[in-house]
Amino acid sequence: MPESLEDLEIQLLLEALYQRYHFDFRHYARASIKRRLTQARDQMGFASFSAMQAALLHEPGMLSRMLGYLTVQVSEMFRDPGYFRALREKVIPHLRTWPSLKVWVAGCSHGEEVYSLAILFKEEGLYERTLFYATDINPEALRAAEAGVYAMDRIRRFTENHQKSGGRSSLSDYYTADYGRAVFDKSLRERVVFSDHSLVTDAVFAEMQLVSCRNVMIYFDRELQDRAIGLFHDTLPRNGFLGLGSRESLRFSSHARAFTEFVGDEKIYRKQAA
Repeated sequence: MPESLEDLEIQLLLEALYQRYHFDFRHYARASIKRRLTQARDQMGFASFSAMQAALLHEPGMLSRMLGYLTVQVSEMFRDPGYFRALREKVIPHLRTWPSLKVWVAGCSHGEEVYSLAILFKEEGLYERTLFYATDINPEALRAAEAGVYAMDRIRRFTENHQKSGGRSSLSDYYTADYGRAVFDKSLRERVVFSDHSLVTDAVFAEMQLVSCRNVMIYFDRELQDRAIGLFHDTLPRNGFLGLGSRESLRFSSHARAFTEFVGDEKIYRKQAA
C-alpha cells in the first residue's frame, strides 16, 4: 500500500504510463523510481506528480521526456575492463566452439556496450560469425545507439578502458573524429540488430550464446529481477554465458541453480545442463 499521498501519486502515474503507453515501471525499485520522478517533476516545473501525470496523458512529446528520466543512459565503452578481459580470455575460447553465435545486450542504452563487444569480437576473429542484438525500451536511446556518435571528451576514458581490457588494436581504428564527435565505423553495425524489447513485458526471441545485461537489474524489484533472469535462462542453451553488473547477482533468484559461477569476480555465469 502507498505510504503517503505522494507515494499514491507515483503509483497512479506509473499505472497511467503503463495503461496509456505500455511502458511498465511498476516493478522497478521504488526508491530509485521516486528519485528519478522527483528530479523530472522539479526540472520540468510541475507542482505535483499528479500534474505531471496529466501532462503525460495529454501532451504530445511528454512520453519521450519522461523516458529520458526513467531509463538509465549512463555508460561507457569497455566499462569495468576486467569484465571484458574475462570475456576475452575465458569466455571467447568456449564461444569459438560454436559455428555461429548470437549475443544479446539487454538494456543497451546509447550503445557503448554493444560497440565494445563488436570490437572485442573483431579483435578475436569472431565478428563475422556473430549476430548481435542490442535492445532497450527507450526509442531515443536506440536511435543514439544506432548512430554510434559520442562526444570526443569521452574517448580518452573509452580508450583507457579498451587498453585495460586487453585490446589488441587501437580504439582509434574504429572511429573518425568529426567536429568534436567520434563517429564509430558503420562496419561495427553491420551485424547488429537494434530493437525495442522490454524485460518487464516481452518474451525471448532467439537462442543466444551470450547475454550481457549489466547495471540494469539493480533498478528492478526482486520479482522483476527474477522474471528477467528467467528470460535469460530460457534464451541460453546449455553452456551459454550470462554477464551481469558488478552489483548484481543470481543469489536470490529462483533460477540460480540453473547457473554456475564461471568468473565469479566479474559476475559471469554459465548455464548448466537441465
